[in-house]
Amino acid sequence: MAAARKLVELFYDVVSPYSWFGFEVLCRYQHVWNIDLRLRPAFLGGIIHATGNKAPGLLPKRGEYMLKDIERMGKYYQVPIKVSAEHLQRLLGKVPLSLGAMRFLTAIDMTQPQFLEPVSREFWIRFWSQHEDINQPASILAVAAQAGLPSEQAQKLLEMVSSPAVKDRLRATTDDAMKYGAFGMPATVVHLNGEQHHFFGSDRIELLGSIIGEKWLGPVPSLPSSKM
Repeated sequence: MAAARKLVELFYDVVSPYSWFGFEVLCRYQHVWNIDLRLRPAFLGGIIHATGNKAPGLLPKRGEYMLKDIERMGKYYQVPIKVSAEHLQRLLGKVPLSLGAMRFLTAIDMTQPQFLEPVSREFWIRFWSQHEDINQPASILAVAAQAGLPSEQAQKLLEMVSSPAVKDRLRATTDDAMKYGAFGMPATVVHLNGEQHHFFGSDRIELLGSIIGEKWLGPVPSLPSSKM
């Protein structure tokens, strides 16, 4: 009898480059490991404010390190991220502003969840590879189109962004992340034998695998022949 699949929740914000790394790796491993991956778009700015954390760019030495670290990790995880000192300083010198994008992803999660993965990815590409806006309506619609979301559906989702239902859902998801112990992103939560295991960052996936009894196969695992 096959073992029950383990629920893995990924709380993320597209303004976070490390969330992008964790997102891509877990999306790859959802087809390799015995897991059900649940994507949970949340708001990093809300978590930073509520927990008293600080944006990474406020510490100059950390900003210098991140510039090198993001470049190295992008190559390792095979994620097409591009970053410069000017870009990093502009983005991380204050609390991240990604509210429009995250509300749009929340609306997708509520009504068109099959598009959540591709639209999230396109937001990261636009923000971290192309260094373009992700909050203005035209920018959001451009991301949706790039991800293959029909324009009529995208427009309806955009109209939902300012609704109480979407605002409440994003706030609730952000609160859920903090209840599990999140103070930054990505925050990954594994549900195992009635317990929840919280992991911070994109470099804990190998440890996550050991907790659930799965083997780390590198950043780009091959799909087992039995699952092909």
